[in-house]
Amino acid sequence: MNLLMLRLGPGDDLRNSLESRVAQEEIACGFVVAGIGSLVDAKLRLAGHSDATLFEGPAEILTLSGSLSENGSHLHMSISTNTGQVYGGHVAYGNEVRTTVELLVAQLPEWQLRREQDAATGYAELVAQRRAQP
Repeated sequence: MNLLMLRLGPGDDLRNSLESRVAQEEIACGFVVAGIGSLVDAKLRLAGHSDATLFEGPAEILTLSGSLSENGSHLHMSISTNTGQVYGGHVAYGNEVRTTVELLVAQLPEWQLRREQDAATGYAELVAQRRAQP
C-alpha cells in the first residue's frame, strides 16, 4: 500500500480536483482514508435522492471517504453547517474549497477498481480485481 497526502486550496472543486489527481498519479485502485477541511457551500446527494442538495454558507468537512478508480469515484462526506447541523451523503461536483481540504489516500497497486452496470441495483457498481503479476 502506498499513501498519498493531498491538500486542496481555496477555489478548488473537491471532487474534480481529487479525480484529476487520481488520473495524474495513474491510481487504478485507491481509497480516501480520511479527509477534513472547509467548503464555501456544500453539495451532497442525499440517500434516496437523484439530485444534489445545496447547503448554503460555510461548511466544515467532518469526514470524507470513498473509493477512487480510473473510471470514477464513489465518495461520501459528512459536513457541519455554520449552525452546527450535520448532514451526510454522496459528494457531488461543485463543492468549492473555502480554505483547505486535507486528504489521505491509500493506493493499492496490486489491485484495480472499475465500475460496471449492475442489473440488480441499476447503478455502475464497484468491481475489484487483483492485477496480473508480470
